[in-house]
Amino acid sequence: MSVSRENPHKKIIVDFIRHGEPEGGDILRGRVDPVLTDAGWAQMRTATALNDANQASPNTPPWTEIITSPLKRCRHFAERTAQQINLPASVMDQWQEIDYGDWDGMLVSEWRKVAAEQFKAFRDDLSALAPPNGEDYLSFKQRVLDAWQAVADKPDGSHLLVVTHGGVLRVILPTVLGMPLNRSFPLFIPFACFSRISLQEVEGKLTASLLFHNGAEYGAGPLG
Repeated sequence: MSVSRENPHKKIIVDFIRHGEPEGGDILRGRVDPVLTDAGWAQMRTATALNDANQASPNTPPWTEIITSPLKRCRHFAERTAQQINLPASVMDQWQEIDYGDWDGMLVSEWRKVAAEQFKAFRDDLSALAPPNGEDYLSFKQRVLDAWQAVADKPDGSHLLVVTHGGVLRVILPTVLGMPLNRSFPLFIPFACFSRISLQEVEGKLTASLLFHNGAEYGAGPLG
């Protein structure tokens, strides 16, 4: 991510939250569109320091904008939160989960068997992951990175909340950390995982730093 800037000291903070627990049990969720469970709502409110009415507490970050995947498990929380704290909310298709095609909605236990050969090949070749009648991994990766690049065009001092999915975070976080995308499995990304990235100008280039990952679960709270 390298862009010339009028302001050489531009800095942007981006908070990412994965959606909370959705309805449907232990299934593979790509474009299938279940809503959050009550527990899922509670997980997201806790991670972002919002009360039961989605109202801000002193520990809720001072966001300037909320961006969300269009899928209900993300969008419902994002839009309600934006309304409660009087912020703009943008619904963007680029931030939605990969389209798993024929695998979508499959029990995870069954999917692990069906997809095992593709994931074995994926460890050596990103192009090997191509769900039948779905979205191939290289296309998914590119649309997520395009959305990430667009974040760099936000104004200096922006503090964004991006409400998205586990698969998306397995592109963003390894990219920031310099990890191979097909070696991200050790990253723990639970429901309502809350992580923060700082974007800033360094020697004419916009660089990214991970400030914390899954911070709410470990008592850091959304302010880190």
